[in-house]
Amino acid sequence: MNKILITGAAGFIGFHLTQALLKKGHNIVGIDNLNSYYDPQLKHNRLEIINKNDIYKNYRFIKLNLADRIGIEHLFADNQFDIVINLGAQAGVRYSIENPHAYVDSNLVGFVNILEGCRHGKVKHLVYASSSSVYGMNIKQPFSTKDRVDQPISLYAATKKSNELMAHAYSHLYNIPTTGLRFFTVYGPMGRPDMAYFSFTKKIISGETIDIFNNGEMQRDFTYIDDVVEGIEQVMNRVPCSQGTTTSNSNAPYMIYNIGNNQPVSLRRFITAIEIACGKKAKENLLPMQDGDVPVTYADVDELILHTGFKPNTSIESGISQFVSWYKKYYK
Repeated sequence: MNKILITGAAGFIGFHLTQALLKKGHNIVGIDNLNSYYDPQLKHNRLEIINKNDIYKNYRFIKLNLADRIGIEHLFADNQFDIVINLGAQAGVRYSIENPHAYVDSNLVGFVNILEGCRHGKVKHLVYASSSSVYGMNIKQPFSTKDRVDQPISLYAATKKSNELMAHAYSHLYNIPTTGLRFFTVYGPMGRPDMAYFSFTKKIISGETIDIFNNGEMQRDFTYIDDVVEGIEQVMNRVPCSQGTTTSNSNAPYMIYNIGNNQPVSLRRFITAIEIACGKKAKENLLPMQDGDVPVTYADVDELILHTGFKPNTSIESGISQFVSWYKKYYK
């Protein structure tokens, strides 16, 4: 089994991935800075679930900021990681307009620290989170990893594209196998409270009005958390080699995949699924599209299917039902 570092381990995806990999016998070290971008109590509760479970004995958590260069150097010096899965980042498109420096510190400085750790620690494979946001205002559908992505419309997207470029440089210079994952709107139990499905559920249950942008006509490729975890596991075990990439003619051991459901869902259908799961109609406030938003995200997952045989397939109705069931229990 592998010794694996998971950054952002107290985050939504990191929490679910940690559990899945521990169940398969891997030795996991998780780090997170437990910041207050959203309710830190939810992050602590995720960690408690893992720490209280006797089957998760091969787990160690360290509170650590990705931008802490010395701390990250010591982390890699003290451990011989086989695989690094970098999920730690400052998330959110809109928050990047309010607090740009948080994105530079975590997503750029922090990512360089991880790359340097992988370089000096002789890591066999770095898997890192990118985002569908890198596609910007691309109107071609579905979004393909072969598309140009050099016109981001938010700083968050710019930092994620920068991560892909930085990873390629390290793959080329130091022969570090790197795989970037462009996630498409991940949702599910224990999810992020800043996401629309979370706030919609809260407001519908409490009878508050929900803001619906672009008259509910936006479409998203919603991806259920279990599908995302399975996609990461499949990709983690497929180490890229020096024989060309999806995005260039480079011979570096470098790969990019879309992780999406390959089935765009309208915001209107999304809200209906929440209403059905909650057993209650929403009160609506219709608003124009927000700055930094895009009308459609839709993933081409042909590369993922070709190389792993896996395709996300959880329907929005099934996934939302499972989320709302968790929400009701968690918030009583």
